[in-house]
Formats: sequence, structure tokens, C-alpha cells
Amino acid sequence: MWQEKTNIWMQRRVLLLFACFVVTAVGLLCRIGYLQLFRAAWLQEMAYEQQTRDRLLTPLRGDITDRNGVPIADNRSVCAVSVIPVQVKEKEETAQFLSQMLELDYETVLEKVRQKVALVRIESKVEPEVAQRIREADLPGVVVDEDVKRVYPCGSLAAQVIGFVGKDNQGILGLEAKYNDVLTGEQGKILTETDSRGLTVSDEVVRIAPQNGQTLRTSLDVTVQQYAEQTLKKAVEAKNAKGGTLIVLNPQNGEIYAMANEPTFDLNDPFTVTDPEVAAQWESLSAEEQMEALNQMWRNDAISDTYEPGSTFKIITSCAGLSSGVITPESQFFCNGSYTTGGRTIKCWRYPRSHGSQSFVEGVQNSCNPVFMAVAERMGVDVFYPYLEKFGLLEKTGIDLAGEAVGILHKQEDMGPVELATYSFGQGFQITPLQLLRAAAAAVNGGYLVTPHLGLSLESADGTVTELTHGEKTQILSAEVSEQMRTILESVVAEGTGNKAAIEGYRIGGKTATSEKLPRKSGKYIASFLAFAPADEPTMMALLLIDEPEGTYYGGSVAGPVMNEFLQAVLPVLGVEQEETYQAETKVTVPNVTGVYFLEGKKILEESGLTVEVSGEGEEIASQFPRAGEVVNRGQKVQITLKEK
Repeated sequence: MWQEKTNIWMQRRVLLLFACFVVTAVGLLCRIGYLQLFRAAWLQEMAYEQQTRDRLLTPLRGDITDRNGVPIADNRSVCAVSVIPVQVKEKEETAQFLSQMLELDYETVLEKVRQKVALVRIESKVEPEVAQRIREADLPGVVVDEDVKRVYPCGSLAAQVIGFVGKDNQGILGLEAKYNDVLTGEQGKILTETDSRGLTVSDEVVRIAPQNGQTLRTSLDVTVQQYAEQTLKKAVEAKNAKGGTLIVLNPQNGEIYAMANEPTFDLNDPFTVTDPEVAAQWESLSAEEQMEALNQMWRNDAISDTYEPGSTFKIITSCAGLSSGVITPESQFFCNGSYTTGGRTIKCWRYPRSHGSQSFVEGVQNSCNPVFMAVAERMGVDVFYPYLEKFGLLEKTGIDLAGEAVGILHKQEDMGPVELATYSFGQGFQITPLQLLRAAAAAVNGGYLVTPHLGLSLESADGTVTELTHGEKTQILSAEVSEQMRTILESVVAEGTGNKAAIEGYRIGGKTATSEKLPRKSGKYIASFLAFAPADEPTMMALLLIDEPEGTYYGGSVAGPVMNEFLQAVLPVLGVEQEETYQAETKVTVPNVTGVYFLEGKKILEESGLTVEVSGEGEEIASQFPRAGEVVNRGQKVQITLKEK
């Protein structure tokens, strides 16, 4: 009986073991089938990764060009030096050699060489001459691959606008950062077959080419930008000012031709401060203080800083008054030197003198504060405030650059009669220079609010071009009011406070401003001038700011002559034509004097009706600006640089 029970128990045990075996076998077969059918590609990829070593290849970052295709950011071929630690035989000697060749810290290089990884990058952006010497040393485990370096052919030109890249080839500032995704491209690889220890088992390599980034064509005009920066730098130095800004755009579509800031910096050396005082104490600054100094140098004041616009804002108040119907160009006003509202007396800039009886047009020509306070009072806050929103002053402009600020304004419910009065002539609030320029463009372009922008198109490696769009034009004023404003602002330059910007033969409109900086009574001002041409159908508009000029600080006196000089240079470049009666006698084609001896070249330029400004020392002319063949105004200054002896 006992024997029979034992046999039954053994049979059950055998059956159980057999069942477990069958289940395990079926499970293994299912798993093998699943891996073969559904995971084969993944397993193959994993095996390939395990048996290969890859060295990354940097793609060519897309070029950035001006509107005419002139490169303002491109690339130069350099090299990258890496180490395969497992293949390095003499680690100390290898580290010593590389640290000397690459001018790196020995301990840092040695630490990398000793790492237990497949591949470690020692240095990128290595000059080809140095890389060749490393190749010739033929050290085991040391590899030299192709690399690219971002370069900026125009140096500091439009530095805060273009921006630059870091060591990882990623955009840090400006257009480089804003369009980083399309400029970057995709990395390539060099694949080498290895064994389990990481040693190469075959001389054959697989090269996966990088995919280069797209080329960005911008609305900038290199020639206009050069004129803007030279004019601005000269003005800042002449008035010993803190700095300055000059923006030029097409008011019809928002395309920006130039955006200059002074001081600026060299895009090819962006981590070297240009302020002599900061540079002198650089080593004593903390890391945070150094970073703050760099950020300040990189800052694009045209879009990132706000200020009280002063009398240039009277353009907006004028549009609101005309559009709401509380005034006409012929409306009469009286200035006794001040205006009282909300129990407070606010002086005209001409106080204690007065402008007396005047029409609205004359009030604009005289930039009379009481006239604009009266216009704002007629409208009231409920009518006036919505125009601030219509002109885009409560929002960012939408420019395709990072770091844009937005204006600092009262809420409508917080505005009383005094705030309304000061707003009317551009005080008591802050906006960015670009916000003001955008609003002023709408005042003269037929009444359309446009989006300022820089990017025009993208071109891929295969030649496919994609046009970029930047918002819709929104009509905020009637064409009639816009036409009235063009006529009024043209009279400001022809007969009013903006007369120093007048150029014979050109129809120019504009407005001056003198803004007192906070805190009040500090004696610090911003002199500015806004101009556009041709006045009947403007295709260019410029805003100039000179921050804290010494001595005379009035916009008309300080910024007016600077704007005059700038317009004389750029209007021909931008295709703005003079009246026919003046064209023949005032247009000059710049002759080519590059390579000519100085005295001879100076004579050629002067006989052509041009003036000469010289820099450098030597007998031969190395370069000239404007370039040969450009059509400029008679009397235009040509800057020549002499070749050093």
C-alpha cells in the first residue's frame, strides 16, 4: 500500500516537473519569437552600439547674411582633439604633450586621459596648424577630427543684434539664440568597430555626414548699419555721452535696416569687456560681478531698456486727438508758459517765455507742452488711454529677438488729470525705443501697426527657400489722419524745432525730444530725434537717442545735426530720391582710392566733391568707406584708413 502511494507521488512529481519544463520552453520560444519578430532591429542597434565607438562631427552652422547676401556670421574650418583612454599607452607623457600643444592645464588634461570612458574630448576649435602637429606626433589613442568655428566677418557690427555662440556651438544672444534651432543643423558621426575592451578591431570606419544648418537672410543692410554705428559712435564721443541707440526700419512693413548700440563689443571676442574702467579692475571682480558686466555689455538697449520718450511721444497724442475729433490741424491754442490741471501747474519747456496764440500745427512745430496737455484734457482718460493700447504700447513689439522689455505704464483706472497731462508730452511712463518707433511708423504709414522684424527667409542646403512671416498689419488709424500727420511732421523739420535735420532736396518729416531722466533734477537727459523720408510716402524711419550728453542736451541741438549727417549718408543707399531739381548737382559716385597713395587719393576724392576723414598712419590707403561705386550726396565724408608702415 505504502509502495503504491510512493509511486503515485513520484509520478505526480515527474508530471509537475515536465509541465514546468514545457511552460518554460514555450515561454522561451515565445520570447525568442517576440525578440526576432518585434525587437530585432533594436537588438541589432544595441549590439552595434556596443561594438562601435562614435566620434561626433559638428555640422556647419547656418550662415547669417544681410538683405543683400553679405555674410555677417559664417564658419571657418578648425579641428577637435579627443582621446580614447584605453588606447593611450603613456598617459602622463600624452597629457603633458597635449597640455603644451593646446595651452591647457596639465592636471585637467591628465584627469581626462585617465577616465574610463570610450572617448573624451580634450579641446574643440583647435587651429589647423596646431592640429596638424598633433597628428604628426602619432600618439596612440589621440584622434583629431574636423570641427567648425563660428566667425563674424564684420567684427562688432550689429553685435547685440546678431549675437554669438558658445563652445558648444549653441546661440547665446540675439539672432544666434532666436533662430538657434534652424541654424544649428544635426551632428554627424565617425563610427569605428571595437572589441569588448574598447580596442579597435578594424581600420574601416563609417562616416555619417552632419546635416548643416539653414542660412538666415535678414533685413539688415550692412552699409546702413556701418553708417549708423559710425555716426552714433562719433556723436557719443563728441558729447562725452554715456551711450546711444540708433534704429532704422521700413515703416511700411517693419523690416529693420539697422539697429546700433554704443558702446558695443567684438563678436569674435565677446567675453572681453570693452569698458576701460571695468577692464582695469576685472581680476578683482567676483564671478557674479564679471557676469553682470558682460550682460550689461551684451544688452541691446534698443529693445531691452525703457525710457521716458519725451516730445517724440507727441506724435501719438496728435494722432489720438485728430482721430478722436477733439482737434483739427487748424484748432487754436494759447500758451502762457504753463498749464494748470488737477491743481498742479506744469511748465512749458520755454518757460518763463511763452508761445502765445498758435494753431495746433504750430504747436507741434514749437513742441509746446501746454498744447498737448489741452488736447489730452479734451479727450479725457477714457478716450486717450485706449490709443496707448492701439499703438502697441502696452505689449511687446514681437520682434524676433530675445530679451525684449515691455513698457511701464499706469493702469487706466490709476490715471488722474496730472498723469494724463504728463503722458500727453511723453513723461510719467517708460517704453522701449522700438515700441516708440513702431507706434510712430503707424502714424505715418497709412495707419497700420506693423511688427518690427529682422528675419526675412531661410535657405536649406538643397537651396529650398522659406519666406518668414511676422504678424499681420492692423489698421489703427484712418489714412486721412496718417496723411495729416505726415504733413504736420514734415513742417516740423522744414519750419519747426527739427530744422537741423533738413536736407535740401529731400522731403523729411520728424520730431525732436529732450527727456529728463529719473530722478528729476539730476541733470541727466536723453536727447533724441525721430525722422522719416520721403515725407509723402515714407520708406525709412530712424530713431536716434544720445544718453546723458554733456553740455547742451536739447534734442534739436544735439540729435538734430547728427540725424542730418546720418540721413545724408543713408538716404541714397536706401533708394530715397531727391527732388529732380537737386539730383544732378548733389549726387556723386564714390571713386576707388584703395591702394592709392594718400595725397593722390585725397585729391581724387576732393575733386569729386567729397570730404575726407583719415585714420591710421602710412602713405598708402588700405581701405575706404563708403565703398567705391556707391552713390552718395555731394559733400559726403569718406573715411579712409592708411596702411601701417
